[in-house]
Amino acid sequence: MRWLGKTGVKVSRVALGMMSFGGDADEATAGAIWRAARDAGINLVDTADVYNEGRSEEIAGRLMKGERDQIVLATKAYFPMGASPNDRGSSRYHLVRAVEASLRRLQTDRIDLFYLHRFDDATDLGETLRAIDDLVRAGKILYPACSNFAAWQVAHALGIAAARGLAPLVAIQPMYNLVKRTAEIEILPMAQALGIGVIAYSPTGGGLLTGKYGAGRAPSSGRLLDSKMYTVRYAEPGFYATADRFRELAAELGHDPVTLAVAWVASHPAITSVLVGGRNVEQLTPSFAANTLELDAATRARISALSPDPPPATDRNEETSAHNYGSR
Repeated sequence: MRWLGKTGVKVSRVALGMMSFGGDADEATAGAIWRAARDAGINLVDTADVYNEGRSEEIAGRLMKGERDQIVLATKAYFPMGASPNDRGSSRYHLVRAVEASLRRLQTDRIDLFYLHRFDDATDLGETLRAIDDLVRAGKILYPACSNFAAWQVAHALGIAAARGLAPLVAIQPMYNLVKRTAEIEILPMAQALGIGVIAYSPTGGGLLTGKYGAGRAPSSGRLLDSKMYTVRYAEPGFYATADRFRELAAELGHDPVTLAVAWVASHPAITSVLVGGRNVEQLTPSFAANTLELDAATRARISALSPDPPPATDRNEETSAHNYGSR
Protein backbone atom coordinates (compact mmCIF):
# COMPACT_ATOMS: atom_id res chain seq x y z
CA MET A 1 0.00 0.00 0.00
CA ARG A 2 1.05 3.57 -0.71
CA TRP A 3 -0.21 6.94 0.47
CA LEU A 4 -2.51 8.75 -1.95
CA GLY A 5 -0.82 12.14 -1.98
CA LYS A 6 -1.52 14.01 1.26
CA THR A 7 -4.96 12.51 1.84
CA GLY A 8 -3.97 10.00 4.52
CA VAL A 9 -5.63 7.29 2.39
CA LYS A 10 -3.69 4.16 1.44
CA VAL A 11 -4.14 2.50 -1.95
CA SER A 12 -2.62 -0.58 -3.59
CA ARG A 13 0.40 -0.02 -5.87
CA VAL A 14 -1.60 -1.73 -8.64
CA ALA A 15 -5.17 -0.55 -9.32
CA LEU A 16 -7.97 -2.23 -11.25
CA GLY A 17 -9.09 -0.37 -14.36
CA MET A 18 -12.62 -1.36 -15.37
CA MET A 19 -12.80 0.06 -18.90
CA SER A 20 -13.53 -3.43 -20.28
CA PHE A 21 -16.48 -4.07 -17.93
CA GLY A 22 -19.70 -4.21 -19.91
CA GLY A 23 -17.75 -4.32 -23.18
CA ASP A 24 -14.99 -6.86 -23.84
CA ALA A 25 -15.69 -8.32 -20.38
CA ASP A 26 -19.30 -9.38 -19.79
CA GLU A 27 -20.70 -9.36 -16.26
CA ALA A 28 -19.57 -12.88 -15.39
CA THR A 29 -16.03 -12.21 -16.64
CA ALA A 30 -15.98 -8.85 -14.88
CA GLY A 31 -16.93 -10.62 -11.66
CA ALA A 32 -14.05 -13.06 -12.02
CA ILE A 33 -11.63 -10.19 -12.71
CA TRP A 34 -12.93 -8.31 -9.67
CA ARG A 35 -12.44 -11.30 -7.38
CA ALA A 36 -8.93 -11.96 -8.71
CA ALA A 37 -8.00 -8.31 -8.18
CA ARG A 38 -9.31 -8.27 -4.64
CA ASP A 39 -7.53 -11.54 -3.88
CA ALA A 40 -4.32 -9.93 -5.17
CA GLY A 41 -4.64 -7.17 -2.57
CA ILE A 42 -6.02 -4.44 -4.83
CA ASN A 43 -8.27 -1.87 -3.14
CA LEU A 44 -8.23 0.99 -5.70
CA VAL A 45 -10.73 0.48 -8.53
CA ASP A 46 -11.22 2.87 -11.43
CA THR A 47 -13.99 3.42 -13.96
CA ALA A 48 -15.63 6.31 -15.87
CA ASP A 49 -19.14 7.23 -16.94
CA VAL A 50 -18.15 6.99 -20.61
CA TYR A 51 -16.86 3.41 -20.37
CA ASN A 52 -19.31 1.32 -22.37
CA GLU A 53 -22.02 3.97 -22.01
CA GLY A 54 -22.27 3.62 -18.25
CA ARG A 55 -22.32 -0.19 -18.12
CA SER A 56 -18.90 -0.33 -16.47
CA GLU A 57 -20.18 1.76 -13.57
CA GLU A 58 -23.35 -0.33 -13.30
CA ILE A 59 -21.38 -3.59 -13.08
CA ALA A 60 -18.91 -2.05 -10.61
CA GLY A 61 -21.84 -0.99 -8.42
CA ARG A 62 -23.15 -4.52 -8.24
CA LEU A 63 -19.70 -6.01 -7.59
CA MET A 64 -18.93 -3.62 -4.74
CA LYS A 65 -21.91 -4.71 -2.65
CA GLY A 66 -20.76 -6.12 0.67
CA GLU A 67 -17.29 -4.56 0.50
CA ARG A 68 -17.91 -0.92 -0.42
CA ASP A 69 -16.08 0.39 2.65
CA GLN A 70 -12.95 -1.62 1.78
CA ILE A 71 -12.80 -0.07 -1.70
CA VAL A 72 -11.34 3.24 -2.86
CA LEU A 73 -13.64 3.99 -5.79
CA ALA A 74 -12.64 6.28 -8.65
CA THR A 75 -14.72 7.44 -11.59
CA LYS A 76 -14.58 10.28 -14.11
CA ALA A 77 -16.61 12.67 -16.23
CA TYR A 78 -16.06 14.97 -19.22
CA PHE A 79 -16.62 12.97 -22.42
CA PRO A 80 -20.01 12.85 -24.19
CA MET A 81 -22.76 10.86 -22.50
CA GLY A 82 -25.56 11.85 -24.87
CA ALA A 83 -26.49 13.71 -28.03
CA SER A 84 -27.14 17.07 -26.36
CA PRO A 85 -24.37 19.67 -26.71
CA ASN A 86 -24.35 19.97 -22.91
CA ASP A 87 -24.00 16.23 -22.24
CA ARG A 88 -20.24 16.68 -22.00
CA GLY A 89 -17.47 18.91 -20.66
CA SER A 90 -16.60 20.25 -17.22
CA SER A 91 -19.27 22.92 -16.79
CA ARG A 92 -21.23 23.03 -13.56
CA TYR A 93 -24.29 22.21 -15.66
CA HIS A 94 -22.80 18.91 -16.84
CA LEU A 95 -20.74 17.86 -13.82
CA VAL A 96 -23.60 18.05 -11.31
CA ARG A 97 -25.75 15.83 -13.51
CA ALA A 98 -22.83 13.52 -14.34
CA VAL A 99 -22.02 12.90 -10.68
CA GLU A 100 -25.67 12.24 -9.82
CA ALA A 101 -25.91 9.75 -12.71
CA SER A 102 -22.68 8.01 -11.70
CA LEU A 103 -23.89 7.66 -8.11
CA ARG A 104 -27.07 5.99 -9.34
CA ARG A 105 -25.20 3.58 -11.60
CA LEU A 106 -22.63 2.80 -8.91
CA GLN A 107 -25.34 2.37 -6.25
CA THR A 108 -23.31 4.31 -3.71
CA ASP A 109 -23.63 7.54 -1.74
CA ARG A 110 -20.20 8.93 -2.59
CA ILE A 111 -17.35 8.80 -5.10
CA ASP A 112 -14.03 8.51 -3.29
CA LEU A 113 -11.83 9.88 -6.07
CA PHE A 114 -13.50 11.91 -8.83
CA TYR A 115 -11.49 12.74 -11.95
CA LEU A 116 -12.02 15.48 -14.47
CA HIS A 117 -11.37 13.14 -17.41
CA ARG A 118 -9.85 15.83 -19.62
CA PHE A 119 -9.05 19.54 -19.44
CA ASP A 120 -12.02 21.55 -20.72
CA ASP A 121 -10.77 24.29 -23.05
CA ALA A 122 -14.21 25.92 -23.25
CA THR A 123 -15.11 26.22 -19.56
CA ASP A 124 -13.65 28.61 -17.01
CA LEU A 125 -11.50 26.50 -14.70
CA GLY A 126 -12.72 28.45 -11.68
CA GLU A 127 -16.31 27.44 -12.47
CA THR A 128 -15.31 23.80 -12.75
CA LEU A 129 -13.45 23.83 -9.44
CA ARG A 130 -16.27 25.65 -7.65
CA ALA A 131 -18.74 23.04 -8.91
CA ILE A 132 -16.47 20.24 -7.72
CA ASP A 133 -16.05 21.96 -4.34
CA ASP A 134 -19.83 22.16 -3.95
CA LEU A 135 -20.06 18.42 -4.66
CA VAL A 136 -17.36 17.78 -2.06
CA ARG A 137 -19.22 19.88 0.52
CA ALA A 138 -22.39 17.92 -0.31
CA GLY A 139 -20.52 14.68 0.47
CA LYS A 140 -20.99 13.28 -3.03
CA ILE A 141 -17.26 13.46 -3.82
CA LEU A 142 -14.51 12.91 -1.25
CA TYR A 143 -11.44 13.90 -3.27
CA PRO A 144 -11.14 15.78 -6.60
CA ALA A 145 -8.58 14.64 -9.18
CA CYS A 146 -7.78 15.05 -12.88
CA SER A 147 -6.76 12.88 -15.82
CA ASN A 148 -4.93 13.82 -19.02
CA PHE A 149 -4.02 17.31 -17.75
CA ALA A 150 -0.73 18.99 -18.58
CA ALA A 151 1.45 20.01 -15.63
CA TRP A 152 0.63 23.71 -16.05
CA GLN A 153 -3.09 22.93 -16.01
CA VAL A 154 -2.74 21.03 -12.73
CA ALA A 155 -0.64 23.82 -11.18
CA HIS A 156 -3.14 26.44 -12.39
CA ALA A 157 -6.01 24.47 -10.83
CA LEU A 158 -4.15 24.17 -7.53
CA GLY A 159 -3.48 27.91 -7.53
CA ILE A 160 -7.14 28.74 -8.09
CA ALA A 161 -8.22 26.29 -5.39
CA ALA A 162 -5.75 27.72 -2.86
CA ALA A 163 -6.72 31.33 -3.62
CA ARG A 164 -10.46 30.67 -3.34
CA GLY A 165 -10.47 28.12 -0.54
CA LEU A 166 -11.72 25.28 -2.74
CA ALA A 167 -11.03 21.55 -2.43
CA PRO A 168 -7.71 20.91 -4.22
CA LEU A 169 -6.88 18.21 -6.74
CA VAL A 170 -5.23 15.41 -4.79
CA ALA A 171 -4.26 13.08 -7.65
CA ILE A 172 -3.52 13.02 -11.35
CA GLN A 173 -3.82 10.22 -13.90
CA PRO A 174 -1.30 10.48 -16.75
CA MET A 175 -0.29 8.02 -19.45
CA TYR A 176 3.10 6.51 -18.61
CA ASN A 177 5.04 3.53 -19.92
CA LEU A 178 8.48 2.66 -21.26
CA VAL A 179 7.82 4.16 -24.71
CA LYS A 180 5.63 7.06 -23.53
CA ARG A 181 7.77 8.90 -21.00
CA THR A 182 6.64 12.51 -21.45
CA ALA A 183 5.25 12.46 -17.90
CA GLU A 184 8.84 12.40 -16.63
CA ILE A 185 9.49 15.90 -18.00
CA GLU A 186 7.13 17.95 -15.83
CA ILE A 187 4.14 15.95 -14.55
CA LEU A 188 5.99 13.54 -12.26
CA PRO A 189 8.44 16.14 -10.83
CA MET A 190 5.48 18.46 -10.18
CA ALA A 191 3.61 15.71 -8.37
CA GLN A 192 6.62 14.94 -6.17
CA ALA A 193 7.18 18.59 -5.34
CA LEU A 194 3.52 19.31 -4.51
CA GLY A 195 2.60 16.03 -2.84
CA ILE A 196 0.06 14.92 -5.45
CA GLY A 197 -0.82 11.27 -5.95
CA VAL A 198 -0.11 9.78 -9.39
CA ILE A 199 -2.13 6.88 -10.75
CA ALA A 200 -0.56 6.04 -14.11
CA TYR A 201 -2.42 4.31 -16.93
CA SER A 202 -1.40 2.27 -19.99
CA PRO A 203 1.71 0.66 -18.41
CA THR A 204 2.03 -1.90 -21.23
CA GLY A 205 1.47 0.63 -24.01
CA GLY A 206 -1.84 -0.84 -25.10
CA GLY A 207 -0.25 -4.29 -25.28
CA LEU A 208 2.95 -3.22 -27.02
CA LEU A 209 5.12 -4.32 -24.08
CA THR A 210 3.40 -7.67 -23.47
CA GLY A 211 5.95 -9.61 -25.52
CA LYS A 212 3.52 -10.13 -28.41
CA TYR A 213 4.76 -7.21 -30.50
CA GLY A 214 8.11 -6.33 -32.04
CA ALA A 215 9.74 -5.13 -35.23
CA GLY A 216 7.81 -6.96 -37.95
CA ARG A 217 5.97 -9.09 -35.40
CA ALA A 218 2.39 -8.82 -34.10
CA PRO A 219 -0.49 -11.08 -33.04
CA SER A 220 -3.53 -11.59 -35.27
CA SER A 221 -5.63 -9.28 -33.10
CA GLY A 222 -5.18 -6.88 -30.21
CA ARG A 223 -5.88 -3.35 -29.09
CA LEU A 224 -3.03 -1.91 -31.17
CA LEU A 225 -4.52 -3.52 -34.27
CA ASP A 226 -8.25 -3.21 -33.56
CA SER A 227 -8.41 0.34 -32.17
CA LYS A 228 -7.48 3.20 -34.50
CA MET A 229 -6.82 5.41 -31.47
CA TYR A 230 -4.16 3.01 -30.18
CA THR A 231 -2.78 2.37 -33.66
CA VAL A 232 -2.10 6.09 -34.04
CA ARG A 233 -0.82 6.47 -30.48
CA TYR A 234 1.84 3.77 -30.93
CA ALA A 235 2.65 4.17 -34.63
CA GLU A 236 6.30 5.16 -34.10
CA PRO A 237 8.46 2.32 -35.58
CA GLY A 238 11.09 2.78 -32.88
CA PHE A 239 8.55 1.73 -30.27
CA TYR A 240 8.50 -1.78 -31.71
CA ALA A 241 12.29 -2.06 -31.58
CA THR A 242 12.08 -1.05 -27.92
CA ALA A 243 9.42 -3.72 -27.38
CA ASP A 244 11.81 -6.35 -28.79
CA ARG A 245 14.63 -5.29 -26.48
CA PHE A 246 12.27 -5.18 -23.53
CA ARG A 247 11.02 -8.71 -24.22
CA GLU A 248 14.59 -10.00 -24.30
CA LEU A 249 15.49 -8.29 -21.03
CA ALA A 250 12.33 -9.62 -19.34
CA ALA A 251 13.33 -13.15 -20.36
CA GLU A 252 16.84 -12.59 -18.98
CA LEU A 253 15.43 -11.33 -15.66
CA GLY A 254 12.94 -14.20 -15.48
CA HIS A 255 9.76 -12.10 -15.43
CA ASP A 256 6.68 -12.00 -17.60
CA PRO A 257 6.99 -8.84 -19.75
CA VAL A 258 3.62 -7.61 -18.48
CA THR A 259 4.65 -7.94 -14.84
CA LEU A 260 7.93 -6.16 -15.55
CA ALA A 261 6.27 -3.35 -17.55
CA VAL A 262 3.84 -2.61 -14.71
CA ALA A 263 6.57 -2.90 -12.06
CA TRP A 264 8.79 -0.48 -14.01
CA VAL A 265 6.06 2.17 -13.95
CA ALA A 266 5.41 1.52 -10.25
CA SER A 267 9.13 1.88 -9.48
CA HIS A 268 9.23 5.60 -10.28
CA PRO A 269 9.27 7.45 -6.93
CA ALA A 270 6.42 9.77 -7.98
CA ILE A 271 4.03 6.94 -8.84
CA THR A 272 1.37 6.02 -6.30
CA SER A 273 -0.42 3.27 -8.22
CA VAL A 274 -0.60 1.78 -11.70
CA LEU A 275 -3.88 1.11 -13.49
CA VAL A 276 -4.19 -2.28 -15.18
CA GLY A 277 -7.11 -3.67 -17.14
CA GLY A 278 -7.99 -6.44 -19.55
CA ARG A 279 -10.59 -8.74 -21.07
CA ASN A 280 -10.22 -11.70 -18.70
CA VAL A 281 -8.45 -13.00 -15.61
CA GLU A 282 -5.76 -14.83 -17.59
CA GLN A 283 -4.77 -11.62 -19.32
CA LEU A 284 -4.62 -9.72 -16.03
CA THR A 285 -2.86 -12.27 -13.82
CA PRO A 286 0.70 -11.10 -14.69
CA SER A 287 -0.36 -7.47 -14.13
CA PHE A 288 -1.65 -8.31 -10.65
CA ALA A 289 1.69 -10.01 -9.91
CA ALA A 290 3.36 -6.60 -10.16
CA ASN A 291 1.59 -5.62 -6.92
CA THR A 292 4.38 -7.46 -5.08
CA LEU A 293 7.33 -7.02 -7.48
CA GLU A 294 9.61 -4.18 -6.46
CA LEU A 295 12.52 -3.25 -8.73
CA ASP A 296 15.84 -2.01 -7.38
CA ALA A 297 17.41 1.12 -8.87
CA ALA A 298 19.85 -0.84 -11.04
CA THR A 299 17.11 -2.92 -12.65
CA ARG A 300 14.96 0.15 -13.25
CA ALA A 301 17.95 1.84 -14.90
CA ARG A 302 18.56 -1.16 -17.19
CA ILE A 303 14.94 -1.10 -18.33
CA SER A 304 14.89 2.70 -18.74
CA ALA A 305 17.97 2.51 -20.97
CA LEU A 306 15.92 0.59 -23.56
CA SER A 307 14.12 3.78 -24.61
CA PRO A 308 15.30 7.38 -25.07
CA ASP A 309 15.32 9.62 -22.02
CA PRO A 310 12.81 12.44 -22.45
CA PRO A 311 14.31 15.93 -22.86
CA PRO A 312 14.58 18.23 -19.84
CA ALA A 313 11.73 20.71 -19.39
CA THR A 314 14.04 23.61 -20.22
CA ASP A 315 15.71 21.90 -23.22
CA ARG A 316 19.09 22.54 -21.53
CA ASN A 317 20.29 19.00 -22.15
CA GLU A 318 23.85 19.98 -21.14
CA GLU A 319 22.67 20.07 -17.52
CA THR A 320 23.04 16.28 -17.38
CA SER A 321 26.62 16.46 -18.63
CA ALA A 322 29.85 17.96 -17.24
CA HIS A 323 29.46 20.96 -19.55
CA ASN A 324 27.28 23.32 -17.51
CA TYR A 325 27.53 26.21 -15.06
CA GLY A 326 27.19 23.90 -12.10
CA SER A 327 24.53 23.49 -9.44
CA ARG A 328 24.15 23.64 -5.70
